[in-house]
Amino acid sequence: MKFNVESKVLYSSTSAVSKVINSKNPMPILNNFLVELKGNVLTITASDIENTLSARVPVMEAEGEGRFCVDARRLTDLLKSMPAIGITFEIDDDSLAIQVTYNNGAGKFDFIGVVGDEYPTPQVEMDADAVSFTVPCEQILAGIDNTLFAVGTDTLRPQMMGIYFDIMEEGITFVATDTRKLVRYRNSLAAPGVTTSCIMPTKPAQVIKNVLPKEGPVNISIDGKRALIQTEDISFSCQLLKGVYPNYNRVVPENNPFTMTVDTQSFLSALRRVSVFGDQGQNQVKLRITPNEVTVKAVDNAYCTRAVESVPCDFDKEEMVIGFSAPYVMEIFSTISTGEVIVKLSDPSRPGVFCPSEQGEHSDLLMILMPMNVTEF
Repeated sequence: MKFNVESKVLYSSTSAVSKVINSKNPMPILNNFLVELKGNVLTITASDIENTLSARVPVMEAEGEGRFCVDARRLTDLLKSMPAIGITFEIDDDSLAIQVTYNNGAGKFDFIGVVGDEYPTPQVEMDADAVSFTVPCEQILAGIDNTLFAVGTDTLRPQMMGIYFDIMEEGITFVATDTRKLVRYRNSLAAPGVTTSCIMPTKPAQVIKNVLPKEGPVNISIDGKRALIQTEDISFSCQLLKGVYPNYNRVVPENNPFTMTVDTQSFLSALRRVSVFGDQGQNQVKLRITPNEVTVKAVDNAYCTRAVESVPCDFDKEEMVIGFSAPYVMEIFSTISTGEVIVKLSDPSRPGVFCPSEQGEHSDLLMILMPMNVTEF
């Protein structure tokens, strides 16, 4: 086999595909890419058995067809340091000796491949009852970006260790929760036209976030066990989490009558400074909210540290003192992209509802955070 390919185009594909490979694999062959040449298309595949990602790259001057495995780290590191230039691969079909050359032989690299048939490529065919739909990539990326931080890590609640895709005919609702915080993000940029649901594990969600293009259509098929995500250049098959996701609408507070509006960056910056002086075990910050300002306080009695800072706000109640986990509040304010955040409260023992000051044209974002006990400010 022989073919010529642009180094940076191939590097972009191998770098993306390599994100599926685990740092430690039970089978050494999974440290490799499966490379297949058919016509003028080169397909690079990586798998950890549960997830399989393939990228298609156009090549030139292709001779022959076949498949072989090559060490993923070595190939990716080589391409990373290559100049943006056409490179030539020559593979001996019998010995699988691989030679990579560029600039008319000024650079020459030799290594050995592995028989492609040894690669345990999982079956990615979907069941006959699979539900398929096509939406813009940005709709899926927005859902993952807004919810991934809230995914649970408790192995006793495996169904919460992923993002819930609640797919309806008119749009998609993305949900994540770890029981302390919950994010619900609705997006109706495009109508899937079907009704189904699934729980996407954390790793596949991260892979999709990294490899999906910013624009263009993506076709998604779901059969209850697996999901198949396809664009013009990539195919990604992943296992889904089993179990029934909690009824997220039931935990949304129906009556939080008091509203605080605060500048996103001002409050986030103050929170970052103040939290440095708090108890690193509890990570609690206390908020005293008045009609014109919110005072942020953190204390660590064990080390005699204390920090207080005030930020202007608008609040339609005389005063309220409430406590939250500082890291959780920082995650929420870092995710919300509007200039101001609206916080809806009821009393210090009930969850707070965090929303952007302006919802997107086709989206609705809501975040819920459980408070922490506060005895005094």
